[in-house]
Amino acid sequence: MDPLILLDVVVFFAFVITVIAVGIGKSRGEADSEDYFLAGRGLSWWLIGFSLIAANISSEQFIGMSGQAAMHVGLAIASYEWMAAITLVVVAFFFLPKFLRAGIYTIPEFLEYRFNHAARSLMSLLMVAVCVLVSFTAVTYSGALTAEVLFGDQEMWGGWQITVLNASWIIGLLAAVYVVAGGLKACAWADLIQGSALVIGGGIVTYLAFQALGSADPQTIGLAAETTATSSLDRFRELNSHKLHMVLPRADLILPWTALVVGLWIPNFYYWGLNQYITQRTLGAHSLADGQKGVVFAAALKLIIPFIIVVPGIIAFNLYAGEMQQGAAKENQAVLDQLATAQADPQGAQIAFEFNENFADLYPDAAAQMLTVNRAVLQGEPPAEEGETGPAAQNAALLKQIKSENQQRTAEEQVAIQPAVVGYKFDSAFPLLMRHLVHPGIRGFVVAALFGAVISSLAAILNAASTIFTMDIYRQYLNTKASQSNLVAVGRLCVVLFAVTGCVIAPQLNRPEFKGIFTFIQEFQGFFSPGVLAVFLFGLFVHRAPRMCGVIGLLLNPPIYAFLKWGWIGLGYSEIAFLDRMAITFGIELLVLAALTLIWPLPTPVTLPEQTKIKLEGSSGAKVWGVVVVLATLALYAVFF
Repeated sequence: MDPLILLDVVVFFAFVITVIAVGIGKSRGEADSEDYFLAGRGLSWWLIGFSLIAANISSEQFIGMSGQAAMHVGLAIASYEWMAAITLVVVAFFFLPKFLRAGIYTIPEFLEYRFNHAARSLMSLLMVAVCVLVSFTAVTYSGALTAEVLFGDQEMWGGWQITVLNASWIIGLLAAVYVVAGGLKACAWADLIQGSALVIGGGIVTYLAFQALGSADPQTIGLAAETTATSSLDRFRELNSHKLHMVLPRADLILPWTALVVGLWIPNFYYWGLNQYITQRTLGAHSLADGQKGVVFAAALKLIIPFIIVVPGIIAFNLYAGEMQQGAAKENQAVLDQLATAQADPQGAQIAFEFNENFADLYPDAAAQMLTVNRAVLQGEPPAEEGETGPAAQNAALLKQIKSENQQRTAEEQVAIQPAVVGYKFDSAFPLLMRHLVHPGIRGFVVAALFGAVISSLAAILNAASTIFTMDIYRQYLNTKASQSNLVAVGRLCVVLFAVTGCVIAPQLNRPEFKGIFTFIQEFQGFFSPGVLAVFLFGLFVHRAPRMCGVIGLLLNPPIYAFLKWGWIGLGYSEIAFLDRMAITFGIELLVLAALTLIWPLPTPVTLPEQTKIKLEGSSGAKVWGVVVVLATLALYAVFF
């Protein structure tokens, strides 16, 4: 192994081992389920704040969000962070008091008190499935991808090389170690270190990215040789003026401006207010005041996250577009091999091809060949739609017609649409910055900070999934008389089983059809998050909503969202952006639940339980800082709108 790479590895493992040791050391003596799952309800505000950020910010953001920023989305993707700041303030003062007053272990537990047992069980199953199959697998994969990009060409001991497959197992099992050992308190103390290192590490990468942009040859990064933009900031503005705004066109499939009105608020309120692996930190608060101060502290930290994740992603494309193109070409090869076969007999092959605008710009000949094959498969030309001038738009019209006709065909007759080929591998943006710009030793620290954040997120997910399974499924159905030690043992066993399951699935996400890891996570959350949010809004604030609303609201979401995702296209209509699909689903849910409430209102509001263990006095200081955070967020939107 290269001595410099060895230095990075030593720094990395020293950091990770220290973090795990601190977490386990601080959690010694955890004896019962409340200690293990909720840190004995004794977390202070500063622990909660850093823990929320460390559990949230991981490779999902550093890989997925910076990758979206490298695309046409640019700074607009920062809305996920800045709107989250406002969301957190609302959660602190409208959601959290109700949850802490009820003394719940899990978010689904609230549904039993407000609606019925069936609603709690249904949401528990949904949340365990999503935690393991979506959240854990996505974060594991993106962390493993970072490791492969950074060190994949380096031979380790005995010629061993890092791949997405083996890195997934290393990352996933490391996360499982300290969750098994110490539960939520171990996670929170580890998060304190990792959250701090995360901000420092991201700041280092941002600084080095601006330095590299300022010293790069102008023509290499796409500037004219005689450019007057000499400073890093001037170059950044000149190269990326089309990306430095918060509003994208209505037709954009990732973040249309309409999503800022409704759609983006849905995943934000679900994630920060109702997602167990985030809210578990606040449920473990020492008091309501601590919980509110911790959440507002996290909201303030969210305002700086785009400057250490989104901005570097934009710069990465300026510096390394060529390497992103090479990465995409490697992944496209299998589809291009299919194209060569299909050209010989397009109708007999019964396959069609999908490509984006970047691919068409970089490889016009291959795009033209795909168009020819798709026309032959369709045996005709669909009617042109307004604005369809480029090859990608023309092909989208062809594919829409092919998908519509597939609805009428048997399984054997259907045209197989190949995974989309793309021009650039945008998800490699942040790893490329670390690989090229961060020096050995320091790189070990930055990588450790990033992977520490990955492991923090995975630990939070595992802890949440095991808590829900143990308290909402095992204790409710499998062993109603389980002892405290038995509950803790089951929770630890769940951590191991869930980690193994996620590590098996994670490498499968390395496929272009998922359209980037950030989109994958958000897209699949649409199958349940609008319904969950609608049900909780009625449960928390509509006191006469009938008990049937819980189950009905949760069951309605998947079919409505699925129809908008697939059925709508099958009817011949254009694809709807996933955030707009969430908004439509959420609107339908609200109408249905409102109708049920009007027809069958509860005669008297439900009386919720009240715990007496923690103090429920709010924090006036947190309210003041909450207002400051909201005003600062609005100011950022005004500057970059």
